[in-house]
Amino acid sequence: MYFTLIEPAELAAHMSDTDWAVLDCRSELARPEWGATAYAEAHLPNAIYAHLDHDLSGPVTSTSGRHPLPRVDAFAATLSRWGIDESVQVVAYDQNNGAYASRLWWLLRWVGHVRVAVLNGGFAAWQQTALPVSKQPGVRQPRRFTPNSAQTGVVSTGELEGILAAGQLAAGERTLIDARSADRFAGQNEIIDPVAGHVPGAGNHPFAHNLDARGRFLPPHDLRTRWLETLRGREPATAIAMCGSGVTACHNLLALEVAGLPGAQLYAGSWSEWIRDAARPTEPPHR
Repeated sequence: MYFTLIEPAELAAHMSDTDWAVLDCRSELARPEWGATAYAEAHLPNAIYAHLDHDLSGPVTSTSGRHPLPRVDAFAATLSRWGIDESVQVVAYDQNNGAYASRLWWLLRWVGHVRVAVLNGGFAAWQQTALPVSKQPGVRQPRRFTPNSAQTGVVSTGELEGILAAGQLAAGERTLIDARSADRFAGQNEIIDPVAGHVPGAGNHPFAHNLDARGRFLPPHDLRTRWLETLRGREPATAIAMCGSGVTACHNLLALEVAGLPGAQLYAGSWSEWIRDAARPTEPPHR
């Protein structure tokens, strides 16, 4: 079984196994339909397309971020439609670096399914290995997926407000870690959300710091070294991962698992939800 990452050659050996499901999670925030177009042009054999907005997120509301979590029952229905139950090994991939595939990895673990891994290097690594691709849509027989956890591991906006009000970030009791690029975190180059900056007291660990020059995850030892520096001596269980909308934060959570540092939580609403209320503090201050 695979619980974090899988290499192209390892996946290739199981492509005909009906107890393995491959999900194509390719996406672009600026072009929401790009992934479906790319999937139609070529994808891993038998892979099913998972749309970030429609399959891996719930409806956006006036108080939510850009990619709210799906309802548990709706996500379970989607997994059932994809032919996934507790016996299935799931492999998620995207174009290269795992930024979107990690969202599916985290969602499955959130509903109690741990037999899920991200294809290291994504579709690019698969092609570089000269493995076959297909244009035929993947089809699997439906199975019944039953969530088997209490959906823990999530911090709400209200809970984060309480953490800030209690001074827990300043005291080092909790550690808020933002996965956005350094310039977006600093409020210097906000290209997506209407307010620039970050949550006061947050630290920055861009998800790209988990990757090598080829867009593959660093070895566990290197990840552990980088993450111990980010955690500054605090336990991983004190950490709360966030980003712009709760997507690339999952990349940091996967990297922590690969590094042998489990236990962090996800602030699913992330920056795009935090700034829905102008009364919430930001750094630099919201004007």
